[in-house]
Amino acid sequence: MPMVSITIHTETIRLSQLLKLANVVQDGAEAKFRIANEEVRVNGAVEVQRGRKLRNGDRVEFAGETYEIAGTTTA
Repeated sequence: MPMVSITIHTETIRLSQLLKLANVVQDGAEAKFRIANEEVRVNGAVEVQRGRKLRNGDRVEFAGETYEIAGTTTA
């Protein structure tokens, strides 16, 4: 299964924001529900905190897809 790279322009992004950015949930309420329902894994472990901060290299699994955080570098 191919991994989807999600580029962020900040040091961190909240898990709920990532799900919205990846267009896999419609809004924050759905993200909250999916996370609370233990449907999301971060770096291989079930995550139930929607405010979990993700950084470059973190991997999120949801609905059969894997998303990897790719941060931008500033020069």
